[in-house]
Amino acid sequence: MSVKVKVRLLGVLRGFYGKGQFSLRLRQPTVRDIVERVGRSLPAETRRLLIDPELDDPRPNALILLNGKEISVLKGLETEVGEDDEVTLIPIAHGG
Repeated sequence: MSVKVKVRLLGVLRGFYGKGQFSLRLRQPTVRDIVERVGRSLPAETRRLLIDPELDDPRPNALILLNGKEISVLKGLETEVGEDDEVTLIPIAHGG
């Protein structure tokens, strides 16, 4: 059985992805599955804005919310996502 999940992209990710909101249908998804799916659909340079290439982890580069709650207060990237849940990805852009 698959579930439909809403994904919201904010900041520079929205511009690179070409839209700010879309749905994914996945089988028993976790937050990690959703982030990886979004990351694979981005050009390599943009993917780095979402997923740290050295750590292969999005958490240093993005604030990730599930239904408005930061995933660190849940089960992190292994948090299970249910039907009509919303995952929001907010990149933390660094300048310097």
